[in-house]
Amino acid sequence: MSEANASATRITPGNALRPEDIALLETKPGDAVAQYALWLGDDALILAQRLGWWISRAPELEEDVALANIALDQIGHARSFLTYAGRAWDRTEDDLAYFRREPEFRSVHLVEQPNGDFARTIARQFVVALYQWELYSRLVDSSDPTLAAIAAKAVKEVDYHRDHSIQWILRLGQGTEESRHRMIAGLKLTWPYVEELFTDHPLVDELGDVGVRPSTLRAPFDAAVQVVLAEADLEVPQVPGSVGGGRLGRHSEHLGYILAELQVLAREYPGASW
Repeated sequence: MSEANASATRITPGNALRPEDIALLETKPGDAVAQYALWLGDDALILAQRLGWWISRAPELEEDVALANIALDQIGHARSFLTYAGRAWDRTEDDLAYFRREPEFRSVHLVEQPNGDFARTIARQFVVALYQWELYSRLVDSSDPTLAAIAAKAVKEVDYHRDHSIQWILRLGQGTEESRHRMIAGLKLTWPYVEELFTDHPLVDELGDVGVRPSTLRAPFDAAVQVVLAEADLEVPQVPGSVGGGRLGRHSEHLGYILAELQVLAREYPGASW
């Protein structure tokens, strides 16, 4: 069996599809599918960069390891989605990660937000994990076999991310007066950026059964949030929503700083390898 054909056998929801396999595929996604993969890849890439900051800074050694592992999972998701997107434009995952300008990124504003204290990071992670779990649980049924296979691997990892954040929501919300205060503050700072996750764009109409309509994820997301916050004796913050615009290339003031740190080595030494 040829290497290309061998890789093609991995494209089933039950098998782990590697970025290296995706790069060998003979078929290329259409522009709409590639743009959709870019959405998901950029979310994962920028979140991973944010989470990586906590390595050596988390409140306990176990959390250094946990947040590092979550960041690595997100990098894995980003690699797969960006490799697939890049197939449409003959660009590699590195081209898309390191050599695009800020307006070319399609990440939502939530993943760009500062880490803040540990409670604020947990609040952001809680929202992202519940959203991604709902998303990937649906995307495994995509009519695009590559997206379905990426989602099948990702949803298993995000299930851990979800459990991790829920346990910390409960622990901080039901802990000391100080931890509870910080958890409430973290949720308030996070909630303005939730709506953008569930905003439909014209691209969704082009995708049909290839993608997942974001608005259909809102009801199960809200239900899951209510269960966890009720157990933690916390409430959904009642705060105004952010304007958003990340899917259209309009970003918060934070993304430029993230990209400067993320891209500096590749831009300083283009073509370098190790």
